[in-house]
Amino acid sequence: MIKKDSVVTLSYSLKNNDGTELDQAGADQPLVYLHGNGQIIPGLETNLEGLNSGDKKDVSIQPEEAYGNVNPSLVMEIERKNFPPDVDIQPGMQFSADMGEKQQIFTVLSVGENEVKIDANHPLAGETLHFSIEVLEVRDATKEELEHGHAHTGNEHNH
Repeated sequence: MIKKDSVVTLSYSLKNNDGTELDQAGADQPLVYLHGNGQIIPGLETNLEGLNSGDKKDVSIQPEEAYGNVNPSLVMEIERKNFPPDVDIQPGMQFSADMGEKQQIFTVLSVGENEVKIDANHPLAGETLHFSIEVLEVRDATKEELEHGHAHTGNEHNH
């Protein structure tokens, strides 16, 4: 059963309110994560708690439990000269920038002569997320996984 420190393998399909598929992980390339360690959005973690291998579930997660609501102060104009001169900047392009401790992804909204309007909200901020999930495997984390704070899928090198 899925509980804190379970290693969970799942496949899923993620759609927005319009029914457009935003993301998916099939059984051939499933998501493997360490439950209860903040590695997936809180609303999904809550909904997976207590499920068993083989369970299927459809869940809808409000923005507050996913990537948050859109924060208008994260929409801003920055000078064109802050971007590399050789990059042809177009609306819809995404860049990442170091904002203190973490990488911040932002999306270009529009490009003026001297300013570029950007949106630093998460691309899924303000979206209600609809997951269709199948739990493929649940197991207890190993001591090493607990020490490292993430699941080992057999693909990474030992350190």
